[in-house]
Amino acid sequence: MPGGPSGAAIAFVGVWSVKSVLDLVTKFGPARLAAMAAVTLTLVGFFAFVILRMSRPDMGVLFSDLSMQDSASVIRDLDSRGIVYETRGDAGQTILAPRADLARLRMDLAGKGLPQQGGVGYEIFDKGDAFSSTSFVQNVNHLRALEGELARSIRAIGRVQAARVHLVLPERRLFERDREAPSAAIVLKLAGDLDSSQVRAIRHLAASSVEGLKPERVSIVDERGRLLADGARGAESESGIGYEEKQTGIERRLRSQIEEIVAGIVGQGRARVQVSAALDVNRIESRSETFDPESRVVRSSQTRSENALTGGNEGQVSVGNELPGANQPDKQPSQKDSNQKNEETTNYEISRVTKTEVVEAGRVKRLSVAVLVDGVYVPGADGKPTYQPRPAQEIDRITALVRTAIGFDKARGDQVEVVNLRFAEAPTTPEFSEPTLVQSLLSPTKEDIMRWVELAVLSALTVLVLMAVVRPLLKRVLEAEAPVAMLGSPVAMAGPGGEIPIPAIATENRTATFLEHAKLNGKIQAETVERVVDMVRANPNETAEVLRNWIHDN
Repeated sequence: MPGGPSGAAIAFVGVWSVKSVLDLVTKFGPARLAAMAAVTLTLVGFFAFVILRMSRPDMGVLFSDLSMQDSASVIRDLDSRGIVYETRGDAGQTILAPRADLARLRMDLAGKGLPQQGGVGYEIFDKGDAFSSTSFVQNVNHLRALEGELARSIRAIGRVQAARVHLVLPERRLFERDREAPSAAIVLKLAGDLDSSQVRAIRHLAASSVEGLKPERVSIVDERGRLLADGARGAESESGIGYEEKQTGIERRLRSQIEEIVAGIVGQGRARVQVSAALDVNRIESRSETFDPESRVVRSSQTRSENALTGGNEGQVSVGNELPGANQPDKQPSQKDSNQKNEETTNYEISRVTKTEVVEAGRVKRLSVAVLVDGVYVPGADGKPTYQPRPAQEIDRITALVRTAIGFDKARGDQVEVVNLRFAEAPTTPEFSEPTLVQSLLSPTKEDIMRWVELAVLSALTVLVLMAVVRPLLKRVLEAEAPVAMLGSPVAMAGPGGEIPIPAIATENRTATFLEHAKLNGKIQAETVERVVDMVRANPNETAEVLRNWIHDN
């Protein structure tokens, strides 16, 4: 059995190791073992928390102030994608997602129509019992539903992100002659700015949806507190407001056009443009009617003919003729008269032109444009830029371009002035360079600062746990294992004479320590001898083989 002695030696060492571990565990006691187990579990939990916290991605706010329906829809979509998220608030109004994925998630969810920002609409009447609710509750629900439906319609406009509508509908009373007109207030959250036409569209949308509401009674305010439409000034000031908005829009449009064309010549930011537009606020209505006598058309024609025939006196009845005995004169033939009459009536229609011309208010009456351009900067002898005025021909060309851009009309009295003057600030050459590591450290962002603070706190906690918990625990365990480590393996520690050396231990009572170690060595030596004898008796063949190998090796 060539492998027998080696297996016996391994078994012997294993038995001794298990016995040593059991002796060490017994020596610690249950209280110390429980404390060690608690400390171990605490350390495992702490380091697991640190590892998870460090490996967790940085979270940012994906959406806030969500309704419960929108929050549930967004969470369902995130779960289907397997994206880590967090919710805050009692009903999950705020949803947090990895900061690196915020832009992509918002675009993807916006493509699916999430969040809908849905307010209460007419579906409020789908729930509840209409027979058990009072008329007051029904009126309030109707008002809420109408406001919610209007908000949903307004949010369909491109630049409107959110909308809230407040309606004031006066209650109808019996035997009331004068009734107060309804009014509305709309608060918008915009992604940009609305032009005047969009504001008017919102006002007419609200007015068309509510009975009795007029557009001039609708007030509109954005999230920055700007008054986009004033519903308290009434209809008398509506036209003035429209003219002011139109004038501002014309001036802004012309200024942007001029700046764009001039900046392409003199450079970005090297031109200043001001436009003043005078509008005619008078509404002119003219009517004219023209007759053309040379142009005649027969409208109707009528012809009439009349013939008359007159006879003599015979056969006439008179008083003398009817008397008795009257002499009858001899009948003589009488003469007859004939008369003929012809009439013709012709009616003519003379051509007529009726012209009605209405010139609406708000047309441009006069334009005044002032353009200030900077000169040219060329490198001087010392390397610094030197100012030089622009040539007169270039200024004339810029003037011609500006006149063409605004639709210059000399008969209208338009004025265009292009002047070349030196600006107070010289142009600076922008330097585009990536920030270095030192610059990034010197100008950190808010997220970087919070990340550094978090890392510093976790590092401090880790050092505190290592110094206050792990280090004392290791020191105590090492002190408890020191006597066993000094004794070591009985076979390895036995010298040539079979004795075990005793190390010098610095204690206060050296004699007592020496006696304790002598007793311990004697006891261990006796136990070792007994174990060796038992092993030899149990395995004589293996023992003889081991001794034969030792003699052969020596």
